[in-house]
Amino acid sequence: MGGFLGALSSLSATKLGSIAIEAALKRAGVEPSLVEEVIFGNVLSANLGQAPARQAALGAGIPNTVICTTVNKVCASAMKATMLAAQSIQLGINNVVVAGGMESMSNAPKYLAEARKGSQLGHDSLVDGMLKDGLWDVYNDVGKGVCAEICAENHKITREEQDDYAIQSFECSIAAQDNGAFAWEIVPVEVSGGRGKPPTFVVKDEDVPRPAPLLTTTSVFLSCQFDAGKLRKLHPSFKETGGTVTAGNASSIRHRNYLPRLQLLQFLKPFQTLAWRLPKLISRNLTKPLLGARILVTLLGVLKQKNGKYGVGGVSNGGGGASAFAVELL
Repeated sequence: MGGFLGALSSLSATKLGSIAIEAALKRAGVEPSLVEEVIFGNVLSANLGQAPARQAALGAGIPNTVICTTVNKVCASAMKATMLAAQSIQLGINNVVVAGGMESMSNAPKYLAEARKGSQLGHDSLVDGMLKDGLWDVYNDVGKGVCAEICAENHKITREEQDDYAIQSFECSIAAQDNGAFAWEIVPVEVSGGRGKPPTFVVKDEDVPRPAPLLTTTSVFLSCQFDAGKLRKLHPSFKETGGTVTAGNASSIRHRNYLPRLQLLQFLKPFQTLAWRLPKLISRNLTKPLLGARILVTLLGVLKQKNGKYGVGGVSNGGGGASAFAVELL
């Protein structure tokens, strides 16, 4: 998972998707020729070219006769893609399906929305594609952070509660990274080193929080300082007076290529306020909020590590709606 304008920013979402598909097939011991369908989530598709899922599949060596479908359910895209894949297998339509998601926020373009009609007298303005198509409430013309503030106000969720939840999330993330909990999910990504320089390999998540005063590096593995005291002092990002959502208790911008007794409930959301609508069901938030397939993959890893059997995960999505699942580890 790369940071915004970070080490993976030179790679398109479809290239990242190809890398993930190729590695997943290799680790599973499945030949690309056995794949019958590819269903992949992607939200910021502008400037990627036609059929992003097909591009990712062909780049991973999957035959061009395989059906490929791109899913856009905003935050829940990759999760929905995986659910559709599972359903096609359950129905007997397919035996082998590749599913997941891919995104590169760094490569989301800015639009000259009126340029096609011709530039008339006056200044032209750019529209940020990442915000417009990924992080904006189209019905009320406000940012998603404003929606989180409204939710916090309606449900009486305090700044202190959100900060507490975020700090717990950071602490769990640090512990999980230190324990190697995510190592099995990661494949090294080769990045060009530029003129005359050898390529580098990104081998860990960028912007992983570390306890202060560890210094941020400029290597292919970047870490950001985490100071609980400073987090609590951050100014609100979306509502100047009385705001509760900050850069510390909301998610960062990144690339992102349980019953009879619940052993773990993982509920991840870009704005922590919504998590508080499930009063005391939340037992742990493993990382800063991640989306779609990452929720499922991380959950499966935790179940394996803890010898668990059942798990559930869910994520709400932009525009209204959500997706959720229950899995049994066989």
